[in-house]
Amino acid sequence: MEKVKEEKINIYRILAYFIIYSIVGFIVETLYALVVYGTLESRQGFLYGPFCPIYGVGALAIILTLKNLQLDVHKLFIGGFLVGGVTEYLVSLIGEYVLNVNWWDYSDRFLNINGRVCFAFCCFWGVLTVYLLKVLNPHIDKIIDKIKAKFNINILKKVVLIVTILMLIDGVITCIAENLFIAKTVVENNLPAKSEDLYRNIYDNIYMNKYIKHHADKFWNEWVMIKVYPNLRIVLKDDTFVYAKDYYKYVKPYYYKFEKYNR
Repeated sequence: MEKVKEEKINIYRILAYFIIYSIVGFIVETLYALVVYGTLESRQGFLYGPFCPIYGVGALAIILTLKNLQLDVHKLFIGGFLVGGVTEYLVSLIGEYVLNVNWWDYSDRFLNINGRVCFAFCCFWGVLTVYLLKVLNPHIDKIIDKIKAKFNINILKKVVLIVTILMLIDGVITCIAENLFIAKTVVENNLPAKSEDLYRNIYDNIYMNKYIKHHADKFWNEWVMIKVYPNLRIVLKDDTFVYAKDYYKYVKPYYYKFEKYNR
């Protein structure tokens, strides 16, 4: 028993969880947009990989803090409600004040806190926690154990580390690309952004560098950024927000939109 517990909390299993649930989150978000909005669009959190890291972070927070409550559904729901809500709030806070981006806003929803979390999505986290720990994660553990039994453990560890490093690099590139793109959008459209001085500084001192501008306009232009981030928001000084896509009407923010939703 001690060996099993140790294997389930070692660093490689934790990283594997993060990778797996980030990919699962990307699939869930894509299906959500397809069902609710009738659009096949990008729902990835990083610029290049099929990852939605909020789900990876949320799953890890839930697994590491609530795994001992697996026998009690009610405690799992309440724990997931709280842990998921706190995680979502902190990720939103970091996104806005560290990365200068606004990924979501629940200001128009019932019982929200600063638009970062709301009652409905905290309930979703509660339900997700029950399903995650009661159904999904035990299957994920079995799959991981079967893979470990078939392949050399050292090779698997290297694969997990390589994917994690690639995700980290992808995350860093994403932060750079988003800040350059938002700076370009804010300055060239004279938007009263909440961090306007910062964006103007980025635009003047970084984006306008000949090499960086060439690279950004080639690899992180509006056709790329709007396609990858169709719901990218820019926070204004009055704490409202605008969608970046509204300033690039010539770029379709989705891959495909079903006809019945076009009416």
